[in-house]
Amino acid sequence: MSSTVPPELLRADEPAPFQIVQPQARSRFVLCCDHAGRRLPQALGDLGVAAAELQRHIAWDIGAAEVSLRLAEALDAVAILQPYSRLVIDCNRPLIAEDSIATISEDTEIPANKNLDSDAKAQRAKTIFEPYHAQLQAALDARMNQSPSPILVSMHSFTPVYRGVARPWAIGVLYHRDARLGHALLALLRAENQWPVGDNQPYAVDDEHDYTVPQHGEKRGVAHVEIEIRQDLIDSTEGQTQWAGILARLLPVAAAAIP
Repeated sequence: MSSTVPPELLRADEPAPFQIVQPQARSRFVLCCDHAGRRLPQALGDLGVAAAELQRHIAWDIGAAEVSLRLAEALDAVAILQPYSRLVIDCNRPLIAEDSIATISEDTEIPANKNLDSDAKAQRAKTIFEPYHAQLQAALDARMNQSPSPILVSMHSFTPVYRGVARPWAIGVLYHRDARLGHALLALLRAENQWPVGDNQPYAVDDEHDYTVPQHGEKRGVAHVEIEIRQDLIDSTEGQTQWAGILARLLPVAAAAIP
């Protein structure tokens, strides 16, 4: 096992592992974006990955941060964004998950993630994963005693094609045990009759592969939904603005429809 652990994973001049947007916002909505950026800590170099690969979805959720920022403004909502690449540590995976620190993503090997010892893994969790989720928890805590209670919206994007298989959905609505907000939003999106809408597609939330919704939504009894938008629809300012507008219009209606 590798025993090379940087003395400090993040230097003083590097960004914090979270960005808090509109902390004093008045809306009941709390937005988060687990894969908002593709930044790598200087101490880790390029992880042994080619620069072109770090532009791809394997490193981040393309367009998700920009939609989140526009949506937060439209809803007057707080948003917590995580700017470091999922290749450093995936902030939507349980720490015990095999791909919490991926050694291969799709078909791309991540050489610097191989043979990490427990100290190196713990350092990444302590430096990036834990502070980000602490901020998200604090944002929800601040609204838990308010009426109406908070609603968690977890923002992601997905690739149009995965391993040669096309994904036809423009947007996916994801949920697990608590389907209240997911079903309400799904019905509204489908009623627009403009886009193919995925019901737990292209992914479904579960305890093995997801952390944010199970931890901050289900365990705390907070109404929630995870949203996946196809990244080719939000890789431009026009698309980001369009989809933020759609969600800003429909999410409050969906929230009003749940018990």
